[in-house]
Amino acid sequence: MKKKEKDIALFVAFCIEEYGAAKGMTGEQVLDLFVKYGLTEYLEEFYEPLHTQGRQWLIEEIDEFINIRKNKGV
Repeated sequence: MKKKEKDIALFVAFCIEEYGAAKGMTGEQVLDLFVKYGLTEYLEEFYEPLHTQGRQWLIEEIDEFINIRKNKGV
């Protein structure tokens, strides 16, 4: 695995753990939610700008992304 791929994987794992801690969810529940709404792909695709943000901002961004996808019926 290349360094950037590893960095992205660690970032996605970080987001899963932090989102779960903030929302009182297990890692498995968060992963299911992320897969359902395409968040893992979003976090991977936009890794460069996203990984520079703070924990609280990321949680809010994830909530916003999920709400947008819910409203579109995804």
